[in-house]
Amino acid sequence: MATSKSGGSTSNGRESHSKRLGVKIYGGQAIQCGQIIIRQRGTKVHPGDGVGRGGDDTLFALKDGVVEFHFGNKKRQYVSVL
Repeated sequence: MATSKSGGSTSNGRESHSKRLGVKIYGGQAIQCGQIIIRQRGTKVHPGDGVGRGGDDTLFALKDGVVEFHFGNKKRQYVSVL
């Protein structure tokens, strides 16, 4: 006979790490080429002039300048590097 009840499975241990999404450099701040502006899921903010989009929808600077957020057609929000 077993001296203790069998363990079975646990319902814990599935917590995922936070992904640190959000705006990294705000409007009016200086930025260098290659720096990340926004980490996001989906295109909540679209790339404008001087901004590239990565495979995971991360927006990054393609040139040195100053970050500017603005609205374009269809009420979409854009970010540009001037």
